[in-house]
Amino acid sequence: MKDLISMADLSLEDIYEILDLAAEIKEKRRQGKVIDHLRNKSLGMIFEKSSTRTRVSFEVGMNDLGGHAIYLNSNDIQIGRGETVEDTAKVLSRYLHGIIARVYSHDTLVKLSENASIPVINALSDEEHPCQVLADLMTIMEYKNRVSGMKFVWVGDGNNVCNSLMLACAIVGMEIVVACPKGYEPDEKYVIKTKELGGILTVTDNPLEASKNADVLYTDVWVSMGDEEEEEKRLKDFKNFQINEELIAVSKPDVLVMHCLPAHRGLEISAGAIDGPHSVVFDQAENRLHAQKAVLLKLLAGE
Repeated sequence: MKDLISMADLSLEDIYEILDLAAEIKEKRRQGKVIDHLRNKSLGMIFEKSSTRTRVSFEVGMNDLGGHAIYLNSNDIQIGRGETVEDTAKVLSRYLHGIIARVYSHDTLVKLSENASIPVINALSDEEHPCQVLADLMTIMEYKNRVSGMKFVWVGDGNNVCNSLMLACAIVGMEIVVACPKGYEPDEKYVIKTKELGGILTVTDNPLEASKNADVLYTDVWVSMGDEEEEEKRLKDFKNFQINEELIAVSKPDVLVMHCLPAHRGLEISAGAIDGPHSVVFDQAENRLHAQKAVLLKLLAGE
């Protein structure tokens, strides 16, 4: 494993290794113990999209591990003025020990990976968000002491996070039900890949039925970055696809309510759901730091 471009790049063994390492890192940080295994190593962070959790967690993570993170806004480097992704990857490989990229097109990450001689990590693309999903699995493990044999329900847009979650559920052995409006189903190639990996996947347009006996309820914004021109239509199409007290009531008594943030209370999730006793949303956000540090150690330090 050189890169992390897709959840499908990870085996079951890889996932458990990352989760175990992330839990160890989290505990040692709580105790004030230093894990500086990336001393004198530098991480380039290419950002085409704005970010809160991704940027802060990767910068802090590299600092915690003894390394250095360099923020590279795409408008501030030559890639924003026409230099090819291929050339950028080759040049950055001469300077850095790893690259993360938060980009619009998944193809950009593929080109970076194919042309870089150093590890490349997908920090979000239009197709996948594996770093988020590793933090999600870590959070589920903390609360359920397992990540297999449960029912995971996604409510909302069949987007990049949904794609990565489908793959993850297939790999770890979790049933996933995707409830989304017609026309917003997940990408068919990810549906096929999920089933090829042995996943138990159902796609429906009935969120209430989907949520029955759920162990996990998960949602994301209805209007992602890049979808702003469709906002009015999306708000109308998604109006019945909110995680709220009604869906929680038909789920299991210990259901976890998850959201990858940023959240819009009153739209994709009710205030009572995100701020209520079932919510683990801010644990998810924190675990981005620990899970990504584990990925950095695995790829940059070979741990």
